[in-house]
Amino acid sequence: MDIVFAREKRDGVGEGGIQLSGTLEERIERVYQQIEQACRRSGRSSSEVKLIAVTKMATMEKMKEALQYGLCSFGENRVQDFLKKYKLFGQDVEWHIIGHLQRNKAKQLVGKVEMIHSLDRLPLAQLLDKLSKGQGYPWNVLVQVNISQEETKYGLSPDELPEFLDAVQDLDGIKICGLMTIAPFEEDPEKTRPVFRKLRQLRDEMARTRPHLDLSHLSMGMTNDFVIAIEEGATMVRVGSALFSEDEQ
Repeated sequence: MDIVFAREKRDGVGEGGIQLSGTLEERIERVYQQIEQACRRSGRSSSEVKLIAVTKMATMEKMKEALQYGLCSFGENRVQDFLKKYKLFGQDVEWHIIGHLQRNKAKQLVGKVEMIHSLDRLPLAQLLDKLSKGQGYPWNVLVQVNISQEETKYGLSPDELPEFLDAVQDLDGIKICGLMTIAPFEEDPEKTRPVFRKLRQLRDEMARTRPHLDLSHLSMGMTNDFVIAIEEGATMVRVGSALFSEDEQ
């Protein structure tokens, strides 16, 4: 596998060999090319992978431009930032909440988001179940698993996942669609492969033992490591810096 990774950021190249230079249109095209190449290497179709543009650092102008170039799935970490952008873009965008969700913020998302990637505790699941009545349909959610078990990251441990899935399976107001994880940052993205592989294997085991659940999605991989994540089965990649960094030339 001929993938060469840069060790330091220079001349518009970030960690992991990710190109950070060029116009937004060029960056979008480059990321899609990388998705296509990763899918080809792993015997998959690129239609299986959704690119979620993480707009945490993007200006409103850049987001408008991204829409013009065909990006329509945006990911936001914080509810307060999402609400500001929702006022401008509304349902023109498919919104994904990808950061830790506080229970006191959840009500503000009713009827506004396509998917929540960070379900990580039973009280939040129960609250979303109640709030679903306000939007008239279940929430699409992914269960966040802390595969690397880093103390600084949210998510269930792999050992907690089976019991959690059993506890929420009868909540009609949420639809479990798969799993999400965040790998540790590594200068050499190849070192993240075991994390993504373990999430895929965990998903496969949960799907085998709980066939009544639809666990088709794996949200894993960001700017530094999304290529590796795709090779290990990601169906959603959350890419921000490769699209919206300040290094545009």
